[in-house]
Amino acid sequence: MYRTHTCGNLRLSDKNNVVTLAGWVQTVRKFGAITFVDLRDRYGITQLLFGEELTKQLDENPLGREYVLQAIGIVNERSNKNLNIPTGEIEIAVSSFSILNKSAVPPFTIQDDTDGGDDLRMKYRYLDLRRNAVKKNIELRYAVNRAARNYLHSQGFMDIETPFLIKSTPEGARDFVVPSRMNQGEFYALPQSPQTFKQLLMVSGYDRYYQIVKCFRDEDLRADRQPEFTQIDCEMAFVEQEDILNMFEGLVKSVFKDVKNIDYTESVQRMTWEDAMWNYGNDKPDIRFDIKLLNLKKPVTVYTDKSDNAVLINNADFKVFDEAETVIAISVPGCSEYSRKQTDELTEWVKRPQIGMKGLVFIKVNADGTYKSSVDKFYSEEKLKAIADAAGAKPGDLILILAGAEERTRKAISELRLEMAERLNLRKKDEYKLLWVVDFPLFEYDEESSRWVARHHPFTSPKPTHIDIMINNSQVIENAAEYLKHPYANIKANAYDMVLNGNEIGGGSIRIFQRTLQEKMFAALGMSAEEARHKFGFLLGAFEYGAPPHGGIAFGFDRLCAILGGSESIRDFIAFPKNNSGRDVMLDAPSAIDEKQMKELGIKIGS
Repeated sequence: MYRTHTCGNLRLSDKNNVVTLAGWVQTVRKFGAITFVDLRDRYGITQLLFGEELTKQLDENPLGREYVLQAIGIVNERSNKNLNIPTGEIEIAVSSFSILNKSAVPPFTIQDDTDGGDDLRMKYRYLDLRRNAVKKNIELRYAVNRAARNYLHSQGFMDIETPFLIKSTPEGARDFVVPSRMNQGEFYALPQSPQTFKQLLMVSGYDRYYQIVKCFRDEDLRADRQPEFTQIDCEMAFVEQEDILNMFEGLVKSVFKDVKNIDYTESVQRMTWEDAMWNYGNDKPDIRFDIKLLNLKKPVTVYTDKSDNAVLINNADFKVFDEAETVIAISVPGCSEYSRKQTDELTEWVKRPQIGMKGLVFIKVNADGTYKSSVDKFYSEEKLKAIADAAGAKPGDLILILAGAEERTRKAISELRLEMAERLNLRKKDEYKLLWVVDFPLFEYDEESSRWVARHHPFTSPKPTHIDIMINNSQVIENAAEYLKHPYANIKANAYDMVLNGNEIGGGSIRIFQRTLQEKMFAALGMSAEEARHKFGFLLGAFEYGAPPHGGIAFGFDRLCAILGGSESIRDFIAFPKNNSGRDVMLDAPSAIDEKQMKELGIKIGS
């Protein structure tokens, strides 16, 4: 037996017991004739005491960091207790030991404050995983996995596996493709999601399905994106949107309770896509703080004798506002005392290429009720007060205003809102706020290809009241300027996203389940009947055999883990992640294959 206990088990109640421990040497500290060794495994650290005779043996055969060691001894009470660790009241008086394996000097120190850079740690990820900070992330990932499975099992869901080698179908991102040796010139694709399979399972009568499953998308990477990622993938039959929302609110609340011991008892707020875009500037708003957008190009109620409903910035001869497609303001609490240096720094911040604005206008609402702005020469005190009132600004607040093209300005003010909240510490990592965003547009118009594209995916149903709009309209768009006049522009999707702290953690929809409507959807997306049958004939055929109403959702499992772990990057919660170039630097993958394999697959690269 290599061990009787782990390095995190023993307490004072085990005093005088003879135990055997095994693990990795964390540190070695020699004090005269005795030596202390911290022994580590994934459960914790235990201090070992080597007496005079054993210390002589260590002098002859020294221990190094990360040596694999077995030690037998008696549990003693420590004289110098370390109450920062669970085992800090005891130590093991070692009677015998064995070096099970030696270790080369690690390329970085295996401790929380390591000296290893990101690339080095990813190259030696099997060593990085020994670090306590990384271990906690992997343990949290397992806890979220277990909590989700327990909840879904309790609700009657069945875990059913679906294939990884499938047919390439358009779902919004590029597929990873796999050549077939037995069918040369033909290719499998790795699934971007199990979407069509879970719908087929509904047709098959498995009315509550789930999988915690790998998905694959060949797209550009960032902190919260990997080429292979994990979803909690779920589908239900005989449900409406309300059933889905209630069921999966329950899932996330259950995870909160099991993993973080948080009782999330409040009801989850719901917000339309349109309200999210105009009040917060994006479709995944962080509602932990109450800073909303004000569109100054729209009429608002003002408190003057002259007008009860006005566009506040009109007729001021300020071309920046007059000529802009949109002008949007936010009121930031408690920042009216910002210095010129601070407002200049914010102006430079919005001019950065990733934000893309030409400048910034500010209005200070002073504590004494007066106003100071960067556009005083164009706007009277009365107008500045009206803008401040409309923005909900109070004495001490700072109003920030951006102007320009609608889409860019809305996106920029959304980023500025988040930046100011970050500076004011309004986005606390230990605070969690859930939100459902609903009523998305079903379609978007892609001007580059001059056609409609599905905002979610092509299997999403319109809202029940909008199905007739799609069934009864089929006129072709002649040019991009006309698309907003098309009836399709007004169709809402029976879709929903769950947002947590400004991050989309889950998205889904009620699905199309009638062949006629699905064919209409494919046609709206520019697919010919022949192309639709070639790519999705199996699904259209299944819809002729009693397909039930159904819908579902998929949660970004890695992203949920990262948020619960207080991290910006999902890589921290994946055992063996890829880098930002999609490479596994530990395995050196992707890599070339030899000529023999190329010939077997019928593949030739280059001319």
